Amino acid sequence: MSEKNLEQLFFEGNACMNAGDLHAAEQCFMDALQLDSQCGEVIANLAYLKEQQGQFSLAEEYYRQALTLLPKTVQIYLNLGVMLMKLKRFSDVERIYQAAFAIDPDVAATWSNYGVLLACTKREVEAEQCYRKALQLDPNYRKARFNLSYILLRQGRYEEGWFCLESRDWQDLFSNYFYFRRWSGESLQGKSVVICFEGGHGDMIQFCRYASVLKSLGASKVSVICNPAITDLLTRMDDVDEVFSYELDVNKFGWDFWTPSISLPYFCNTRLDTIPAKLPYLRADAEKIEAYSNVFSKEKSKVGVVWQGNTLFENNDDRSIAQLQTLRPLLEVSDIEFISLQKGAGEVQVHQYTGRPLIAGGDLIKNFSDTAALIAHLDLVISVDTSVAHLAGAMGKACWVLLPDYRSDWRWMKARLDSPWYPDVMRLFRQMPDEDWGAVAIRVALALEYWKAKK
Repeated sequence: MSEKNLEQLFFEGNACMNAGDLHAAEQCFMDALQLDSQCGEVIANLAYLKEQQGQFSLAEEYYRQALTLLPKTVQIYLNLGVMLMKLKRFSDVERIYQAAFAIDPDVAATWSNYGVLLACTKREVEAEQCYRKALQLDPNYRKARFNLSYILLRQGRYEEGWFCLESRDWQDLFSNYFYFRRWSGESLQGKSVVICFEGGHGDMIQFCRYASVLKSLGASKVSVICNPAITDLLTRMDDVDEVFSYELDVNKFGWDFWTPSISLPYFCNTRLDTIPAKLPYLRADAEKIEAYSNVFSKEKSKVGVVWQGNTLFENNDDRSIAQLQTLRPLLEVSDIEFISLQKGAGEVQVHQYTGRPLIAGGDLIKNFSDTAALIAHLDLVISVDTSVAHLAGAMGKACWVLLPDYRSDWRWMKARLDSPWYPDVMRLFRQMPDEDWGAVAIRVALALEYWKAKK
């Protein structure tokens, strides 16, 4: 065993864990426990490590052991509560946070975390009160303000919602890169602006529309730095002058202002009735459209399907459908030609599907420009909450979006069956409480029969 003392092993383990070397961190913590098997701080950090490894049962054992040794340490309660939220053990989480309140009722993080529990269980009024209590205790607690933004934006309370969304902690990536100012709503007359990538593909597709707003505010040049997969797609936007992949060595001095894409609604004073929603604002490449013309039959209606999102998205397990077979009720609707627009982990399921054959469009797709060209041929896109849904909407293509009951994203708002971001083209199918995706597929199949009859 190491000759290092307990304190050295503890801090070395933390450093390894922060660096992502979980194996080395675990060895440090285990060596530390050989020196003192009742060190609550080490056990608490070992619990967090096991949580990162996905060993939730073991992590819970360690968390509870740490609490017996350090019963007044609020942070351990919070860490355990966050983990049990991932497992949707809401009653247990409630008890844990109540225990934390009993120790110290004035910890902002406890109120914020409790608000998350309430928001996820649709107790939004109480959740908002919790977030505001956290901010009353600590006005600089950005996480509480960010959490509050989701409640407000879901409810269409955009003025305060966009302001609170500015508390997100991932937007400052370019602060240390560019040698010019971030845009904060100043006059753009005769100025150049670069919109910087933020979030996933869907976020960029949704918010790139603000290039037109910036031009209307007098910007002389609007550029975009985006994900490589959508670079070619965005080059065909009318009000975008140049597009760069973030993989390139972009000029650090080339504009008057830079802005994160998701900050644009705030600084452009977007309200529910002023969303820039002129469709389409994205279009496919004409040559690619022609190249894909022989993929489809001429007689049948054509419908694209997507059933899984990016696995790195925090709520992906809920928003995605695990198996293509679940969509079989709608894929069996007659006289419709279906094409899979699925990329990623679920793509292989197309070739394993045992129902009526559908076109494996994923085999043809290398980037979003290809996806757009395929969508141009379609009459309808049916998708879970993914970037393809945003792309279809941005192209003005009819799109049905299947939304989970649990933690549906703020941009789809609350209870609406349409989207003000994609008016007249998007229809939302919301999963009901305790309803599985199979039941949703049956509802969509019935709607598809009606849609087909009306064509």
